[in-house]
Amino acid sequence: MVSRLIVVLFILVCLETGILLILLPWISDWGNNVLLIYFVDKTGWTFLDAIVDSTWLRGAVSGLGVFNLFVAFWEIAHFTKSVEELEAHDAAGKPAGRNAQ
Repeated sequence: MVSRLIVVLFILVCLETGILLILLPWISDWGNNVLLIYFVDKTGWTFLDAIVDSTWLRGAVSGLGVFNLFVAFWEIAHFTKSVEELEAHDAAGKPAGRNAQ
């Protein structure tokens, strides 16, 4: 039962992280980050504003979001296998799967 809950929570975290990483870079306030402004003021690295505002960085962050969604859907498709591996790990007290020795 705990193994199922762990896998479900992992799937939910991957889904939420993926959706946020895909959407957040494209909102209008992406470059108006208080921490970024503070960091640029303290260090004098004004080029960071241009990097954060670049579509290349936004695309890279969105790509990480797509990867998180891929992991979530892979876990959904292999739900029973993941649960079985976690239960085997708990029962044996050692790593389960391909790397088990």
